Amino acid sequence: MNHVIHSIDPWFDEHSEILILGSMPSITSRQKGYFYAHPKNRFWKVLECLFKETIENKKEFCLKHHIALWDTISSCDIHSSSDASMKHIVPNDLSLILNKASIKEIFTLGKKSHEVYQKYMYPKYKKEDICLSSTSPANAQKSLEDLVKEYTIILEVLNKNCK
Repeated sequence: MNHVIHSIDPWFDEHSEILILGSMPSITSRQKGYFYAHPKNRFWKVLECLFKETIENKKEFCLKHHIALWDTISSCDIHSSSDASMKHIVPNDLSLILNKASIKEIFTLGKKSHEVYQKYMYPKYKKEDICLSSTSPANAQKSLEDLVKEYTIILEVLNKNCK
């Protein structure tokens, strides 16, 4: 069990309309310095399929499409990158994003992110989240096609906000 402190700053600007929250960056993401960096994580593939474009610069892509990215957890004790092993969780302060961006919808990715959001953040911000399936390789029961279908709600929210 290692004590891990979140080391990736949130990606957002004042035009961000949706906030996507994971739980805590994986070891690979922490080493590479960006979200969903593990080569078997399907997050970026799902977004490429949804937006029908190749993602060269991940942060630029998110900002262009009004997507803010961060995580629910600021620090915790964790074994490897296993959400199930997390203990002594300290949540992130979402006001950093919510006070500066135009967030219309919050998505949590996976059960742990949703649980942390519901326990620590919903009582404070009174904004419901929509829980989507994890894109982690540990979630092998969901195919890429299943994930893309489920994640189309992101496009629906962004398109609704454009009208």
